[in-house]
Amino acid sequence: MKQSQRSPEDEIAVIIAGAARQPLLDAAFELWCRRYRLDSIEGRPTAEEVRINRTLTPEQISAKYRRDRDHAHEGPMFNYVKRAHPRADDGAIRQAIITAVKFEDATFTHFNWDGDFWDCLVHAVAKASAQYPDFLETTYRDARNNVAYYYK
Repeated sequence: MKQSQRSPEDEIAVIIAGAARQPLLDAAFELWCRRYRLDSIEGRPTAEEVRINRTLTPEQISAKYRRDRDHAHEGPMFNYVKRAHPRADDGAIRQAIITAVKFEDATFTHFNWDGDFWDCLVHAVAKASAQYPDFLETTYRDARNNVAYYYK
């Protein structure tokens, strides 16, 4: 079945099944990086939410973005990771999400585009991986691709 023919529930299940094949920490990072896709599958914002979002100032948007990141372990991300690792302790899931978000933040913090783009990405993720050494190599690869996607 083509991806466009999948039901929303099936598409979410495929994403979660992919994350379930990884250790908890790496699954949390994968799901965190796919949060916008997961959110868009779950449903579009209501007309009222769109109206409210359009009235937000840049400072309010920034504050909302920070709050979403700071509390990711309390929102829908917890349920996604719990579905991928149903036997994991709730505290371990929350900590994995917190670590995944901080690791992603570190990759962006260390990115400094002052030469070859890919070399800068590799350097940024290498510095972040020194701070967060418990991920798989495939997750560091995915982190490089994640940073590349946002800075392209």
